[in-house]
Amino acid sequence: MSVAALRLIPCRRLSTAGPGVKKVIPWKDICRLCRKIAKYSVREHSSFTYFPGKEQKQQFTVARKFQHFCSHSGCVFITYEVITLNQAITIDTQAILQEKQKSYIYLTPVTRREQETLGTNNLTLSSGLTYKARKELHKAARKFIEISSWVLRHPLDEHLSHLDADPHECALWVLLKKTRSTIRAERLRAVQDLAHNHHWQDYQYRTAAQAIDLRTAIGLARTPHVDLRFFLSPPALPEVEDEFLIEDGLRQLLASLPQSEVDQCVQYFTSLALRESSQSLASQRGGLWCFGGNGLPYAQSLTTIPSEKVESFCLQALVQHSKVQSHCDHIVANGGLQLLQRVYQLRRDSQKIQRNIVRIIGNLALNENLHTAIVQSGWVSVLAEMVQSPHIMQASHAARALANLDRDAEVQKYQDGVYVLHPQCRTSQPIKADVLFVHGLLGAAFKTWRQKDCDLTEDEKSVGVQEDYTECWPKSWLAADCPSLRILSVEYDTHLSDWRAKCPVENQRKSIAYRSGELLKKLKAAGVGDRPVVWVAHSMGGLLVKKMLSDAAKDPELSSLVKNTKGVLFYSVPHFGTFMAEYSVNARYLLFPSIEVKELCRDSPALRALNDNFINIAKNQEFKVLSFAETRPTYIGPMIKLLVVPGQSADLGIGDLIEVDVDHLNICKPEKKDSFLYKRSLQFIRDALGGQILH
Repeated sequence: MSVAALRLIPCRRLSTAGPGVKKVIPWKDICRLCRKIAKYSVREHSSFTYFPGKEQKQQFTVARKFQHFCSHSGCVFITYEVITLNQAITIDTQAILQEKQKSYIYLTPVTRREQETLGTNNLTLSSGLTYKARKELHKAARKFIEISSWVLRHPLDEHLSHLDADPHECALWVLLKKTRSTIRAERLRAVQDLAHNHHWQDYQYRTAAQAIDLRTAIGLARTPHVDLRFFLSPPALPEVEDEFLIEDGLRQLLASLPQSEVDQCVQYFTSLALRESSQSLASQRGGLWCFGGNGLPYAQSLTTIPSEKVESFCLQALVQHSKVQSHCDHIVANGGLQLLQRVYQLRRDSQKIQRNIVRIIGNLALNENLHTAIVQSGWVSVLAEMVQSPHIMQASHAARALANLDRDAEVQKYQDGVYVLHPQCRTSQPIKADVLFVHGLLGAAFKTWRQKDCDLTEDEKSVGVQEDYTECWPKSWLAADCPSLRILSVEYDTHLSDWRAKCPVENQRKSIAYRSGELLKKLKAAGVGDRPVVWVAHSMGGLLVKKMLSDAAKDPELSSLVKNTKGVLFYSVPHFGTFMAEYSVNARYLLFPSIEVKELCRDSPALRALNDNFINIAKNQEFKVLSFAETRPTYIGPMIKLLVVPGQSADLGIGDLIEVDVDHLNICKPEKKDSFLYKRSLQFIRDALGGQILH
């Protein structure tokens, strides 16, 4: 009976995993129950008969036997019930064992070398296992604390050491937590560490992409060679009808923008974009398609302008609107960010359209209240990819937009036409000086400063000569030789003739005086003048530099720009005018010389006054001046070949003058990095800033 009862107890207890009994019967209760059954049996049989003497003893003996029989029968019955219950209940203990094994801490034996590494040469195996167990428990506890602190936004308990923390397990969450720190230096450091750790798994990149905030996403995008998996793809664009045309969407956006309080050029671009359509725009004679040229009538032909051209035209109008601060809010509110995203995805094969789009984004980013909308529209991932482009123009436009978005690391803002060539990303290298490049007539912020073009033979092409050709030598060469410089390039529209003017009223404001005031405002916003400056200018850009310094000397708010100017480098600058304007009657595109060309007339009184004023400033501030002069004539169209800036006009009257055997267009384009033209320019910049500044 006791054996049966003992089997009953574990069966009842194991069965509690299911609906089983609510209470386990104690052992003493079972014994008490059995005694009551036996006594009851004796009492029942003894009450039937009572015989004295021998017969009494016989009857009593029978009763005792009956009692034993009942007791044994009860044991047999209970045993039968237990066996039946045991067969009916099947318990799978494998699942229980698996769950128990998950909670175990598995330890490996400590080798002799590991013991020596731990500094325990006499450490026994048991003590080594104890150390291992403590270490595993320490790591598990720290991981739990760090993850919970990030989730609950509680500060980390830094009393736990980092010696045994596994970076693959905890570092990601620790860095993500620190990117939200209230301490700026800690935030910047965390973003840098997050981008530079390349051991993350793919799922960790995806997790970080969903966890990072706006500020961290922009910081990562401005980190060199960042992994693009840190960024979420742009959100899906809303579906449009099949007959929807991108150019129609652009026109609707332009029509929604206000036309009040804008200059005449913005009104001109907008009205022309709204008036014309892809079916009515005809190509101009000779295949040249310019925007609003008033010198040539539209050709009467059935040729239509491709949709890409119309989109480009509308985007140029949007560029003008994005320069107006009050219009930026309207562009975003009317779905401009999503529409531009659609055009960008559609025209991935057109670098020009993509540059114009990113140029608009860069202008919108000047308004901090629009940063959230720009990031939520998916532009950070687009800019992060574009800034890594091997094409310098593409990367520079994206770098400008990201710099305007990055208010955590940048104080300056780069307005339209001001581009950072170096550094285009966040850097720990302190910036000690600025070098500013200003192009001349028909120039641009990038193409003016490209490496000299040269015709290669088939043999030279086959061996890979000029594989290191650069589209912008200040970006590729100067930045490598002087990494502590901030290198800027400015861009402004210039034309030789009114025929090439994009806006008919543009010529009313293209004087050197107007350009000077316009650029000074942009340079002040970019922080030019806060540190030492060296100016590098080509052709008419040199006159513009002299005018800006003259105007800054008269303005107390810009006086630091003059005081911090350490040198000016001129490439064929017509200080005393040029013969080019006098030859305008002999070239078709010079029939109507623009205001810039008119100001370059030889022996112009305005140029002489500007030159005298600049020389006085240079002497008072004692900054260095170097001038290069061309000696080869330049082809101006198929009919004229002339020396654009003669040596006597390139001679400023102060500083050194170096004549170079090149023409006017190539005077600012070194043939290679070890050429005299580049080496001498680099030496001048270093001498002007002082050797200690560049190290």
